[in-house]
Amino acid sequence: MLNPAIPLLSRLDGAHPDFTPRRYGLVSACDGGLLEVTGLSVPIGAQCRIAHGAGSLAAEAIGFRNGNTLMMLLGDTVLLRPGARVRPEGRPGMLPVGEAFLGRAVDGEGKPIDGGPPIDTPREWPSGGVRAGALDRSPVRLPFDTGVRALNALTTFGVGQRIGVMAGSGVGKSVLLDMIAHGAEAEIVIVGLIGERAREVSDFVERHMHGSKRARSVVVAVPADHAPNLRIRGAMLATCMAEYFRAQGRQVLLIMDSLTRVAHAGREIALLLGEPGAARGYPPSALATITKLVERAGNSAASGGSVTGLYTVLADGDNHDDPVVDTARSILDGHIVLSRDLAQRGQYPAIDIAASLSRVMSDITQPRHQHFARQFRALVATYEANRDLVLMGAYRAGTDPQLDRAIAMHDQLTAFIAQPQRETVPLDSSVAALTALLADEG
Repeated sequence: MLNPAIPLLSRLDGAHPDFTPRRYGLVSACDGGLLEVTGLSVPIGAQCRIAHGAGSLAAEAIGFRNGNTLMMLLGDTVLLRPGARVRPEGRPGMLPVGEAFLGRAVDGEGKPIDGGPPIDTPREWPSGGVRAGALDRSPVRLPFDTGVRALNALTTFGVGQRIGVMAGSGVGKSVLLDMIAHGAEAEIVIVGLIGERAREVSDFVERHMHGSKRARSVVVAVPADHAPNLRIRGAMLATCMAEYFRAQGRQVLLIMDSLTRVAHAGREIALLLGEPGAARGYPPSALATITKLVERAGNSAASGGSVTGLYTVLADGDNHDDPVVDTARSILDGHIVLSRDLAQRGQYPAIDIAASLSRVMSDITQPRHQHFARQFRALVATYEANRDLVLMGAYRAGTDPQLDRAIAMHDQLTAFIAQPQRETVPLDSSVAALTALLADEG
């Protein structure tokens, strides 16, 4: 019976108790979720507990003003009262990581939401990551199998690459991520569901956290109704776990849905602190938040491990010049664009092949594969550019040989891109299908 308690007793044996008096501050003001605390000096990022009756509320330090500490609750302001005592807890700037999280679904604080026992781990990781030099990142040299035929064949990803899935709302970003999570080959899969619907969280956990995949998966979920700093903390926790396993030499797939919700959370915090909105209402610090997160993925030359990052980016109003979309596209190593027009025609996944790009494809694929991928892109782009003419019957066959071929192969090209949600197509099979399709027609 004592076996489960042995690790805890070992930790207590090596602990160094702190006998200094416990510090505390007092809540002096609350304005729109922003708290001012007097008499407590703690660093930014420190977590605190605010007493209220028999319970307590969690808060995080986000800044300073006029000698007071500015905090934001990690929950609702209900039951908060002036003069409530605020006590610091934990180590500032550190987040829990470790093998104990494998097979579990947790919130932004690392607490279980799957009904399982509490997670006890002695390991911590800096919330801002361990910064490495630019030359400490090894280049992308190995292809990454997503299990999606169109992505494997036409925008081949690499191990350690950072990719964005960009689209408006309701076009199929989450469904495509679900397909990749189901079919991808990776030792560890870390999924951050940040600012999304709670229903999607429960559906994702039900579909993926079972069988053999459960033992290599971690889900960090912070739905849209949670505090903005908790959403950012959830994104950081998922990234910290990916970095931790990469430091052990493992191949990690980090899926984050969505990067835009992280930017929205950063915008809420920055505006509360009085930072002026710059690019369409986004303060500079909000856009810098997503840049810092994305840059933490990649290959490690020291450990040999890798973090392949897959991020969804919501194009508000289907505007692909939105500041978040533009910032993400400039920092990522590739992007997949989903088209509402293609989705309305019944093509799923609705991948706009002509607008999608993998910046490392030429480094990880054979010249013959690249040749056929370029041919496929050209045929799709030619047909889409002349689609209205073809449908109106205004095009005369024989005028343009490239367009004639695109028209003749249109159904085959569309069928190649389309794929059922639960079907998995390996990388080799995807390339072979592309070669068979175009070599026979060439």
